Amino acid sequence: MRMLILGTGNMAHRHAMEFASTEGCTLTAAVEIMPDRLATFCEMHSIPKGFTDLDEAIAWGEFDAAANVTPDAVHYPTTMKLIEAGVPVFCEKPLAPTYPLAAAMTQAAGEKGVVAMVNLRYRGLPVMQKARQLVEAGELGVIRHVDAAYLQSWLVGSHWGDWQTEERWLWRLSEAHGSKGVLGDVGIHILDFASFVAGQKPVSINCRMKSFLKGEVGQISGYDLDANESFVMSVGFDGGAIGTIHASRWATGYANAQKVAIFGTKGALEIEFESEAQTLRLCAVDDVHTQTWREVECPPVQGTYQSFIEAVRTGETLEPSFLRATELQHVLDLCFESDRTGATLAV
Repeated sequence: MRMLILGTGNMAHRHAMEFASTEGCTLTAAVEIMPDRLATFCEMHSIPKGFTDLDEAIAWGEFDAAANVTPDAVHYPTTMKLIEAGVPVFCEKPLAPTYPLAAAMTQAAGEKGVVAMVNLRYRGLPVMQKARQLVEAGELGVIRHVDAAYLQSWLVGSHWGDWQTEERWLWRLSEAHGSKGVLGDVGIHILDFASFVAGQKPVSINCRMKSFLKGEVGQISGYDLDANESFVMSVGFDGGAIGTIHASRWATGYANAQKVAIFGTKGALEIEFESEAQTLRLCAVDDVHTQTWREVECPPVQGTYQSFIEAVRTGETLEPSFLRATELQHVLDLCFESDRTGATLAV
């Protein structure tokens, strides 16, 4: 299978390495509007063909699928061009800046009959799939409460570089540069994670978010630093459970940690991971009386990149799909409205 990589930013390198290391998949072309970045990326990943214009790449046409790793605001126009050309698309999250655009992308993919998936890559973690299996098997009983967090600290520490001088971080802090803040960036991951494992969809939300003053006047190098950096979401689920989902870029001591706890009438599970460290703990059966937690083995599962390749080969879209990403985007859009009005909103 011949893969085209659209965009050459930070995550594009991950896409290139994942696809290049998958049997039967080759990187055949890349698209980037900046010629110097394009040349560097192609050389780094041994990609034979480069384009500075997506239309030219589509006209060339010698590829079987595309990974869209452009900035968030560019997902919609570029993906729609690929769909119109009948190209299967693996799009970075979020699918689009707003729910109406995401819904239009999903509809277009359905009408065209092309495979359309989104890289909610934590779906490919063994702990996530095993946790969902435990909930589906009834090991926890009826789910009553969900607690989930995504914790980063790159506004505090220098472990990922200096956010005050690097464009790759500054744009994430600026609404004018297309950022939806921590909610749009990683909130979609933790919302997907929590609701997928719990096996329940959000039906009501109340959200508060905040952007703190950074720099002397809230601006650095032409970037207005106004995108949210922390949010707290109260959620009601269709299965009757309630829960809290939150994220922050100010979580000192955590580089990129996710924590999810699911509590039911017969047991509970906890998931925590940062980078490659992964744990799944279970408190169930007689252990609920002694509050004893035991580690659960989590067998390997197929990653999202490999799932997309399988989907292209079979012609059948797998999860996480454009439809799933569109449902999540609907909730995120409502979060902004809830924060603006102070209201609890139905999903």
